[in-house]
Amino acid sequence: MAIKLTRKVFVNPCFLSYNSSRFLVRLSSDHDTRFFLSKFFGGNQESGVICRHLSFSPATSLERLSWEGSSHTVLLTKLENALKDLKLDEAWETFNDFIRLYGFPNHLLVSRFITQLSYSSSPCSLQKAYDLVMLVLKEKSYHLRPDILVKLALSLSRAQMPIPSSTILRLMLEKGMLPPMNVLQLSFLHMVKTEVGACIASNLLIQICDNYVRFCSGKSPCANLLKPDTVIFNLVLDACVRFGSSLKGQQIIELMSQTGVVADAHSIIIIAQIHEINGQRDELKKFKDHVAPLPVAFVSHYRQFYECLLSLHFKFDDIDAAAELLLDMNRSRGSHPVDDPGRDFQKPHFVPIGSQNLRNGLKIQIMPELIHKDSALKEGGKSDLVLFRDKKLLPSNRALSKLINGYKRHGKMDELSKFLLGLKKELYSSGESSVICDVIDACISLGWVEIAHDILDDMEFSGDSLDSSAYMALLSAYYKRNMSREANVLLKQVRKAGLVINLANNFVLSKNVPSNVGRSSLSIKEASSIYQPSLSKCLVEEVSDAEKAVSHIIYELNSSIYFFSKAKMMGDALNIYRRMQEMKIQPTEHTFMYLHFGTEVEVECAFSPVKDMVTEEGAWNLEAFRDWLPEEIVRKIASIPPPHPQADPDKFFWIYTSNGGFSVKSAYRMENGRMSRNSKAHGESGFSYG
Repeated sequence: MAIKLTRKVFVNPCFLSYNSSRFLVRLSSDHDTRFFLSKFFGGNQESGVICRHLSFSPATSLERLSWEGSSHTVLLTKLENALKDLKLDEAWETFNDFIRLYGFPNHLLVSRFITQLSYSSSPCSLQKAYDLVMLVLKEKSYHLRPDILVKLALSLSRAQMPIPSSTILRLMLEKGMLPPMNVLQLSFLHMVKTEVGACIASNLLIQICDNYVRFCSGKSPCANLLKPDTVIFNLVLDACVRFGSSLKGQQIIELMSQTGVVADAHSIIIIAQIHEINGQRDELKKFKDHVAPLPVAFVSHYRQFYECLLSLHFKFDDIDAAAELLLDMNRSRGSHPVDDPGRDFQKPHFVPIGSQNLRNGLKIQIMPELIHKDSALKEGGKSDLVLFRDKKLLPSNRALSKLINGYKRHGKMDELSKFLLGLKKELYSSGESSVICDVIDACISLGWVEIAHDILDDMEFSGDSLDSSAYMALLSAYYKRNMSREANVLLKQVRKAGLVINLANNFVLSKNVPSNVGRSSLSIKEASSIYQPSLSKCLVEEVSDAEKAVSHIIYELNSSIYFFSKAKMMGDALNIYRRMQEMKIQPTEHTFMYLHFGTEVEVECAFSPVKDMVTEEGAWNLEAFRDWLPEEIVRKIASIPPPHPQADPDKFFWIYTSNGGFSVKSAYRMENGRMSRNSKAHGESGFSYG
């Protein structure tokens, strides 16, 4: 009899009858109703029998009931039926009851339960599956099959639950395994749809790469199983661009080089966007030699690359480089057919990161075969500066306005005329040369009539025939401004060019220019899917925006800091930083990040003992501090007495606790107190040396 075998058993809350015993049943009112049973068998008292309300059959006879075995069987049966009927909530309650009584059931049932929860589209069910996995791993009851974890991680990613999904993937990574590459790609694809997910995905990719590099250094045979592919890198890099995490993107680019992942066409476009945001023109120019020879069939896919490079030329105020790029975008493409037997498309090319003279510098690997596959790219992105029409890359009106204003600021209007002539030769037929007329009209609309006249003179000197409307527009501008002398000079030019003018009707008849000469193809195609504002409007906006633009000097100085940091020449990088301070140029986030790139290799110097920062005379070595800290921090250090030569060894001390140890609670209280007092945004650090 079960009652004689145990002192504490769980029984059904019913009245039991037995000939030789008396039962006193007392029940409580809570959910887990308990009964205390007192009974006597042959004068021997059996006490402490606890009864809990479970789903036992009331028809079960007492003589045949084995209490513990029966509850175990009933719960398992109920759990299996709930799983069979896909009643996940009921299964979850039954499973919890079983765990409280008997611990985990057999691993096959647990695996089946996790799998069914993973197939659910409900975030609540997926969270339960995640919690169950974490509980199993915590208790170390048994080993879960990798395919169960893979399915759960993918389902969590699909449900936009990136934190638990990445946790599952990290647990697998710690065990030296990852999902199949196609499943891992899908997980990253879903995670990078949100900003939080993109941040988590980028950190996960960094951890995967670190493990891969470590396994490779140890010559582990399973290293290749941990190597991420190009698609995963592209997904994360694209998310960095979409959510403005360009500095994180720069870190991912370097990991791409360290892991030996080959860049494809899509990679180059995304890398170009990251370099543009970070202001790294020299880095982006290294890719131009690999993109420029591509055949005409692939020109449209690399429009975004030229957009980014042209934008950087303008940011650096390098107008000559911008003009050269606009003329060079379509040159010599016909001489490189798609199937060129003379080229080895299987031979990899390497693009250095940082200085090209570093022996152990990082290099991004490019395979010509991959950058010739247009299927890897989607056409899109912003088109502010470069347009694709009629199988050609054309400058937009906004690009032309930046070029015109740049040449004007530099006083090089003769170079603008040369550029316009070269643009006509490279891109337009003789009947579509009125892009020059558009430039003249735009200059006139801003009152730059002298510049417009100079362009007319340069065109005449080169033998180029212009639309008669250009002369008429300039002549009208002279009359409107009462500039009769300049108007008379222009009239002589008109007659010399063979134009007949009826001043009474303001009519100009051209004898030499064909009557079908129209406006520029850049401005007449208003039906195009890409709307373009007029050149005059763009030029007005450009003149206004140029006064508010970031100085090109900050881009040049940041670029130099990045170069020296990657070359591990931190002395030169810090000298440039001090120069920025002397010039009262506000550093940007990129300034400090580039300095951080270089100081990572010298972190031991940054945390050298305080006593080493004291001179032999016992004073602070302030110049050593200035190599690492801003001047305002150095001044505060100078106000603190230096340590005594016989002082105890240096140690970190948190001043907001009595024992000097750091705690989150003390930091929280300190920050709350600081905010309540409306103190300065940049306060002292809580750490001090003692």
